[in-house]
Amino acid sequence: MKEDDAYSFVDDVEAAWQEYCDPTFGTMDVEGKRSFTEFIREGVGVHAFNGEIFVQPAWDAESTSLFRTRFKAISPKRISNPWNTLGSRYLRAGVEVDKHGKALAYHVSDDDYLSRDATNWVRIVATLPSGRPGMIHVFQPVEDGQTRGANQFYSVMERLKMLDTLQATQLQSAIVKAMFAATIESELDSDKAFEYIVGVGNESTSSNKNNPLVCALSAYARYYQSNKIKLGGVRIPHLFPGDALNLQTAKDSDNGFSALEKSLLRYIAAGLGVSYEQLSRDYSEVSYSSARASANESWRHFMGKRKFIAGRLASQMFACWLEEALIRGVVRPPKARFSFWEARASWCRADWIGAGRMAIDGLKEVQESVMRIEAGLSTYEKELSLMGEDYQEIFRQQVRESQERAAAGLPKPTWVSDTFQQQIKQSTEDGQRAT
Repeated sequence: MKEDDAYSFVDDVEAAWQEYCDPTFGTMDVEGKRSFTEFIREGVGVHAFNGEIFVQPAWDAESTSLFRTRFKAISPKRISNPWNTLGSRYLRAGVEVDKHGKALAYHVSDDDYLSRDATNWVRIVATLPSGRPGMIHVFQPVEDGQTRGANQFYSVMERLKMLDTLQATQLQSAIVKAMFAATIESELDSDKAFEYIVGVGNESTSSNKNNPLVCALSAYARYYQSNKIKLGGVRIPHLFPGDALNLQTAKDSDNGFSALEKSLLRYIAAGLGVSYEQLSRDYSEVSYSSARASANESWRHFMGKRKFIAGRLASQMFACWLEEALIRGVVRPPKARFSFWEARASWCRADWIGAGRMAIDGLKEVQESVMRIEAGLSTYEKELSLMGEDYQEIFRQQVRESQERAAAGLPKPTWVSDTFQQQIKQSTEDGQRAT
């Protein structure tokens, strides 16, 4: 394949792919809910909790849109052995395998939320005779013969439970500490106090006027009702002679909660492959260098996950669509030595650009990118992909803006003038050396 033909083919494919992935109408989803980006994000989330992704390619023969390839998200919980039977050598956790352990088919149970137990299973082959995937299954095996994915939270589940219990206990402690009890101390001796509490005198009278407790309470009531001293409209409380008001509160002690919580979060972060700051969102104790090192560590982990999970799922979905686009003539392939079905991986090779890296200090990171490009250690494609941008779209937009500014009589952007003058100077110096 010639390079010029390849560039033209890539442009045609990208234009058709944008039409197919347009999120406005959600035509690529069987359920009509998800765009391509939402499919990928859902897949990454499902993989985080289940360790695997299942997506079934489908064909919508009744569609009137340009493309008829559709995709159906399958919950990993629906993949199981028919009638929940025990596994065997060739059937493991709902996956049929051959003698080498290669997946041949998947058994998918009914998606009937009204029934407690599934009553029907559908067998879906892993790969069609043409090579088109019948079921896209993305997971990372860690041992021989593994057919299903493993939850990445397994290694830290015990610590997660500890953290939940610790935080719940601390919350209960905080609630108790927020409560208070008010007591009034009196100068009465014990005998007089018990006399008031137990009560003496004539109990047969209905008014209990001779009851010492009633008499004391009446005296208290008369005193506090008549105590209406105010200063500037604000009432000044004054207790009964000999009384003192005390507030009983629990002692406020941390008991090492913060240190223990940080220790558990660091353990969980290490188990998940991310930094403590990334997990806890606590950047209060780090400098720029520490934050950058922490972000780079997490970024490297996420880039690996993006390449394996999001990139692999996206490439397989793209391959299903590109096959239809070539067969139906929507995209004209250039002359090549091998056809699409002979070299499917080469025809479907693509780099998927996701969200850009967070900038801790934008100025320093831009300067770093410029220095790498000028030193020949990187390219605009790589640097802009780190920012979540497509370099070709940036270049084309810059050309359009420069032309529009010139047509409107506006001066060229500063970076254009500087680059132009630098190129003229470099060309002049090269010419002088040649002569």
